[in-house]
Amino acid sequence: MSAIRLSKVSKHWGDTKALDGIDLEIAPASFCVLLGPSGCGKSTTLRIVAGLEFASSGQVFIDGREVTSLPPAQRGISMVFQNYALFPHMSVADNITFGLAVRKVDKAESARRLDHAAELLGLTTLLARRPSQLSGGQQQRVALGRALVARTRVCLMDEPLSNLDAQLRQEMRHELRELQQRLGLTVVYVTHDQAEAMSMADQVVLLNRGRVEQQATPRALYAAPASTFAARFIGTPAMNLVSLSDRRIAGSDITVSRSAHTLGVRPEAVRLGGDIPATVSSFEYLGADLVLRCAVGTEQITVRAEGRTDVTEGGQIMLGWRPEDEHYFDAQGARVA
Repeated sequence: MSAIRLSKVSKHWGDTKALDGIDLEIAPASFCVLLGPSGCGKSTTLRIVAGLEFASSGQVFIDGREVTSLPPAQRGISMVFQNYALFPHMSVADNITFGLAVRKVDKAESARRLDHAAELLGLTTLLARRPSQLSGGQQQRVALGRALVARTRVCLMDEPLSNLDAQLRQEMRHELRELQQRLGLTVVYVTHDQAEAMSMADQVVLLNRGRVEQQATPRALYAAPASTFAARFIGTPAMNLVSLSDRRIAGSDITVSRSAHTLGVRPEAVRLGGDIPATVSSFEYLGADLVLRCAVGTEQITVRAEGRTDVTEGGQIMLGWRPEDEHYFDAQGARVA
């Protein structure tokens, strides 16, 4: 049984359609990431699961129970918001247990849950402090603690790490994933950051203009993007998408193995020293890596090479890649099987 299932869920405001017939299944005790650019519908999807928005059509199920019309309090979920939503005048302990107090949970039980959450999150010595006395990472842990003491099996997270600096985000990604696995939570996590999605998720749901573009494991999404949109969105630098004409790279005599509209090759799959002549248009030195942008015919191909590679702008180089690293797409942008 799926922990969460959406069946043909749509959401619109007048003529504006935010979601268009979303079908989605999320397994119990899994980490699912809703990924996509701004305006793709990922936060709207999360809010419909939470009950903060109601679907214009379709059904929402949590643990096999239809909750489409139920308010948030009756859905058996907890939520962590982007801005943490902490009360500045309350201590850490009171912030964490606020929801329990509202639900009139026994004080002894509330204290046990608080101690357990504080120990899990490393907040035991900070319980008397106010949010203003905490770092960004500590505030994030308080918001997580408030979700954990609710003892729900489903936790929804709306870009919870976006306010943190890069190093702290990386540390918190590891902590979140470890916590989810240890407690067996079903997590639905919204982000526009592919690094968060690829490093934490069991299942990535890539959204585009209110529809599911592709849902798969991170490895499958990277290895076999279902469309040119998925190919561009996943991977840093993005996959090269090269226009073809009569099985040739546009503006050149370089032939490829199949007939299609577009050829895709990952920058890290392109090697120096093949049989394809190219001109270095520009490059970026990133320490361990050197990112080259090279002209082949009328197309640009990005190459991820070793940082010690010696090149000059305008220089001539030879490129190559293996046939198994090629991806092909039709004129509509769909993957050619």
